[in-house]
Amino acid sequence: MLMTILDGSIVTVAMPAIQSDLGFTPVGLSWVVNAYLIAFGSLLLLAGRLGDLIGRKRMFLAGTGIFTAASLLAGVATSPGVLIAARFLQGVGSAMSSAVGLGILVTLFTVPRERARAIAVFSFTGAAGASLGQVLGGVLTDALAWNWIFFINLPIGLATLLVALRALPADRGLGLGAGADVLGALLVTGGLMTGIYAVVKIEEYGAGSAHTLGLGALAIALLAGFLVRQAKAENPLMPLRILRSRSVSGANAVQMLMVAALFSFQILVALYLQKVLGYGAAETGLAMLPAAAVIGAVSLTVSAPLIARFGERSILLTGLVLLLGVLGLLTRVPVHASYVTDLLPVMLLAAGFGLALPALTSLAMSGAEEKDAGLASGLFNTTQQIGMALGIAVLSTLAATRTESLTAAGRPAAEALTGGYHLAFAVGAGLLLVALAIAFTVLRRPAARPGSRPEPVAPEGAKVPATMAP
Repeated sequence: MLMTILDGSIVTVAMPAIQSDLGFTPVGLSWVVNAYLIAFGSLLLLAGRLGDLIGRKRMFLAGTGIFTAASLLAGVATSPGVLIAARFLQGVGSAMSSAVGLGILVTLFTVPRERARAIAVFSFTGAAGASLGQVLGGVLTDALAWNWIFFINLPIGLATLLVALRALPADRGLGLGAGADVLGALLVTGGLMTGIYAVVKIEEYGAGSAHTLGLGALAIALLAGFLVRQAKAENPLMPLRILRSRSVSGANAVQMLMVAALFSFQILVALYLQKVLGYGAAETGLAMLPAAAVIGAVSLTVSAPLIARFGERSILLTGLVLLLGVLGLLTRVPVHASYVTDLLPVMLLAAGFGLALPALTSLAMSGAEEKDAGLASGLFNTTQQIGMALGIAVLSTLAATRTESLTAAGRPAAEALTGGYHLAFAVGAGLLLVALAIAFTVLRRPAARPGSRPEPVAPEGAKVPATMAP
């Protein structure tokens, strides 16, 4: 988990150096991110279900090995094509290991209080990876070279493989006969890949273009075909019973909206710091470090006991309200901001993510049967990636359009940029309001109290009190 999140945040800081060294065009450079995102997001659901069928430990080890080898290839890349291919392979490996991670966790920790603490640690490592990536990306690129942002994955990956071989119990899985739906696999992977590609290219082609609308319609048709296939198949890849659980469907919907909204915090705040306030890469990472620190501290130290006492729903609602405060303050951030008075309170309110994510993780996993744990894990990670892709496409496009409009009206560059970011923050706040409404209505029944169900994963529809970063 640390390695995956670290890689996602560390690359963005080094993009200018990669472009200069390898001769990327501006359009080509976007594929350093897009190649990873498309492979990762489109394969999570399939990888999660395959983990249930062939064994989650096998899937985890294979994915970690592929990701580590692809990191080495990315680090030694001497041309744009090699780096893009390596990033695609990193996405494949990351999908394989990430998709089954939560499934392994909830089946290893059977006592609700222990599971809540384990999920809290899981969320903490995500915050640690994000903060380390932002700082290390600038430091390694400035002090050594961009190649080292990929080489840093090698010791982490090798250590993970060695520990996992010894620590994770073997599981044989259900067998491919329990869900080897080849047509379903092709439909869902093709639908997700087409949809994510359409979304990440919105900024280039426009939301109303024939390219975007045509690919969007194709993606919807493929995914609709997948759902029809799953309803009729004798051994479906994704048994639709998993979506009947209010906790599973509601938590995934809330997460997609929350992650889309918080893209404006994670990425646009970094751009604001650099383009408006003039911060360097390392300074930007350090400026955002308090947010990652409070998210990690809250998820690690207080989320599990609070969830045990008040239930996942209450803690989720509290976290979402705090995150609304984050984006609300950002809609008013000035051109000449003081870090202490204008930005530090925003960073501290980000602690809401440390409350919301463990609660969402618990809810998303609590309504799945043990045999579907990998699938539930893959689904949870898939909605996270879809939310991220939507946030990148919609909010960055809105910010750019607003900035262009203000620039054409004669506003200074810094003021125009800030106005564009204000619009994106406001739309992000609107997405959080929708997420809050879904959490309040769909997830209206509180989870059971700790100690009432000791099994690893609750039966379908049940709630187990147990409690990740973009």
